[in-house]
Amino acid sequence: MNISLKYTNVTVNDVDESISFYEALGMKILNDVASGDFRWVTLGSDTQPGLGIVISVPHAGRSQADGDALQELLTKGSLPFLVFSSSDVDATFENLLAFGAEVLQEPIDQDWGPRDCAFRDPSGNSVRIAQAV
Repeated sequence: MNISLKYTNVTVNDVDESISFYEALGMKILNDVASGDFRWVTLGSDTQPGLGIVISVPHAGRSQADGDALQELLTKGSLPFLVFSSSDVDATFENLLAFGAEVLQEPIDQDWGPRDCAFRDPSGNSVRIAQAV
């Protein structure tokens, strides 16, 4: 039996602004679904089939109380971080830097192995990019 992660959800404040950030990572829109005042956008990669994220705002599909709680965590920067792999961390870093993303860590060789860097997406989510091995 094989199992793999199909999608993971990423909570954002502004879907359109976030699309631009993840497109700068090389992802493209696979699906854009509207429901009332909300929408869910699935982004994926041609170079990494099976990689997919679904971005939406905190209140999309949630109760007011749950959306409020998620918004508070997003605002505090307390949501789990994302880790992507790249065949060229330095080139990916330069691409996101040119995009204007907030740098958390420039590319460095970590003691535990990978070369990686880190950014915040437009909503404050931490995004790490590690060199593919």
